[in-house]
Amino acid sequence: MARSSSSKRWLHERDKDPYVRDARARGYRGRAVAKLEEIDRRDGLLGPGLRVVDLGAAPGAWSQYASERVAPGGRVVATDILPMDPIPEVTFIQGDFRENDVAEAIRDAAGGRVDLVLSDMAPNMSGIDSVDQPASMLLAELAHELAIEMLEDDGTLLIKVFQGEGSDALLQTLRRDFRSVRVRKPQASRARSREVYMLARARKL
Repeated sequence: MARSSSSKRWLHERDKDPYVRDARARGYRGRAVAKLEEIDRRDGLLGPGLRVVDLGAAPGAWSQYASERVAPGGRVVATDILPMDPIPEVTFIQGDFRENDVAEAIRDAAGGRVDLVLSDMAPNMSGIDSVDQPASMLLAELAHELAIEMLEDDGTLLIKVFQGEGSDALLQTLRRDFRSVRVRKPQASRARSREVYMLARARKL
């Protein structure tokens, strides 16, 4: 089947993307690693011995980076509804974390409360904002709920959000539940995208 012009254009842009090239050269599974790495360097998210849960982890670039940064002594538990090829020192649980058995498996693998919850989750985009925005906000809210359940008292949540209806309300909710909340727009986030990352630290009791 011949590729459409839009598909060809996307492939051309991808191959020219410096973040794609850098990720490939360094052995990471996607350009998204640059976003986490930039935020980590700026805000000091990761370090040896930390326990991390990575939501929506496939194909695994964030889990790769996190596992390197928490060594020695740390732990990364990754989960996604999609399959993911194994990563050394990462425990992967396939399934929907809203389901009790999957959530229980994540808790068991983490060994209790964790220091950091990462969420780079996004829905399959339809291009219809009235459909995509509520779907993306639902994923962000679910990540927040799981973080409240699993984080240590001084724990951190990094969550992808698409600015639009519901995002300001989520920001206020995070400010209610955490002592420090910042919004980050990594350089690797495409300028035309409404994607930002909300960084919430020190969960309130």
